[in-house]
Amino acid sequence: MILGNKIRLYPTREQEQKLWQSVGTARFIYNWTLARQEENYKNGGKFISDNDLRKELTILKKTELNWLNEVSNNVAKQAVKDCCEAYKTFFKGVADKPRFKSRRKSKPAFYNDTSKLKVKENSVLVEKIGWVKIKKKSVPMNCKYTNPRISFDGKYWFISVGIEKKQPQIKLTNESIGVDVGIKDLAICSNKMTFENINKTKKVKKLKKTLKRKQRKVSRKYDMNKIESEVKNRCQFKKTNNIIKLEKQVRLLHRKLANIRTNHLHQATNEIVKTKPSRVVMETLNIKGMMKNKYLSKAITAQCLYDFKVKLKYKCEFNGIEFVEADKWYPSSKTCSECGHIKPKLSLSERTYICEECGCIIDRDYNASINLSRYSA
Repeated sequence: MILGNKIRLYPTREQEQKLWQSVGTARFIYNWTLARQEENYKNGGKFISDNDLRKELTILKKTELNWLNEVSNNVAKQAVKDCCEAYKTFFKGVADKPRFKSRRKSKPAFYNDTSKLKVKENSVLVEKIGWVKIKKKSVPMNCKYTNPRISFDGKYWFISVGIEKKQPQIKLTNESIGVDVGIKDLAICSNKMTFENINKTKKVKKLKKTLKRKQRKVSRKYDMNKIESEVKNRCQFKKTNNIIKLEKQVRLLHRKLANIRTNHLHQATNEIVKTKPSRVVMETLNIKGMMKNKYLSKAITAQCLYDFKVKLKYKCEFNGIEFVEADKWYPSSKTCSECGHIKPKLSLSERTYICEECGCIIDRDYNASINLSRYSA
């Protein structure tokens, strides 16, 4: 099984400038490919393959886009391929239509050719950039690497590579664990394991409060530096050094919150897998439908429920545990875990399940997790 390894890079100032150049090239070529596909579609043409677009790009490199020769050829090639793959997944109905990448919002990242990636004890060779320092023995040597990507998370540079690892042979118990996820708690398991909502902790609340204050401060600074422009009757803003400093602080706070949430998801999924069950059952989540609720959409986004499912799924697969997703319409919350009676209605405010048939009184989420553990397709 191929698992990802993410290693921090320690580039020099010159190397960092080249990394940013590669990031800009990847974004530009992705947008160029998307524009070509959309223009072709409006003119009634068929989907252009990535091979044809790469041939077109090679011709443009000699004339209009000769500055692309300063960056590795594989960065532009992979950006074309990524955009075409995004369109293919859209046609299949798996993902939304690809959008243009903006400098502000898109993740700074680019591809490095697998064949040209070389690793030493304390450095990695990045094409057209040179040997970049890493921590000693942080990357396994003399093995096959897949899909190397270099990215910037707002503070540090990282290289991510896929490395094939042997699946461990673990003796599993005959236990089947049901996992019910929600907003009150991240997850409640049928074996009475409960994982709290990290967004309700003091640390996260304090960071959110600081973030809110910094964002308001940036907004006020922008209003102070408003310049009226006659062009299209729009207002322009002068970006001062203080605004740049505040925006960096806001970006780092967002990064810190994201890291806290990701770490909590890894800890929760690891705890579930460590119990070595033979089967893990989780409900199928309709995230798009849940996001339509304007009162809960913000809380659902902060919980990262889909990310929790993805992490739990690949960890179960790696450890040889069967991962089952229950049917979307399976009434896990409405069914009594004692007698099997199904309630016709159960509002979200009812946190305790009271059975009308057998008189069973049980926590709503724990009841749902027990029913999920007994689920059979």
